[in-house]
Amino acid sequence: MPTHVAPPGWPSAVRPPDAPDWERTAVNWLFDISPPEYRGHQTLRRHVVVLARFAVLHVEAQQAACRRGLSQARADLRDVTDLDTVEAAVATWQAEQARLLAVRREVGLVEEALRGRRFVARL
Repeated sequence: MPTHVAPPGWPSAVRPPDAPDWERTAVNWLFDISPPEYRGHQTLRRHVVVLARFAVLHVEAQQAACRRGLSQARADLRDVTDLDTVEAAVATWQAEQARLLAVRREVGLVEEALRGRRFVARL
C-alpha cells in the first residue's frame, strides 16, 4: 500500500504528492495564492510546474514589498498619523512577514513535488 508523505510545512489545502487528486488540489491552491489574473492564462492552466514557478516568484515579490514596507513604515507614516497607529502598522508588517515566510516554504515544497521530488517519512 503506497504511503503519501507530506513534509513539515506542506500546505494543508494540498493533498500529499501521489495521493489521489493531489495535483488538482495543488493547482487550486496555487491559483488561490496567486493574483486572480493568473487564472486567465492558458499556459498557467495547462502547465502546473509553470504555474508553481509563477506562484513562487509572486510570493517572493510580496516578501520584498513587505521588507520595504517594514523598513520605511516609521518614516513614511510619522507625519500622517499618530505613533500608536505607526506602531500598529509596523506590527502588521511583521505579522505579514511571518505569514509570507510560511507561504514561501509551502509553495516551494509544492513546486519541488510537481517537479518530481518525493518526500519520505522520518522517525
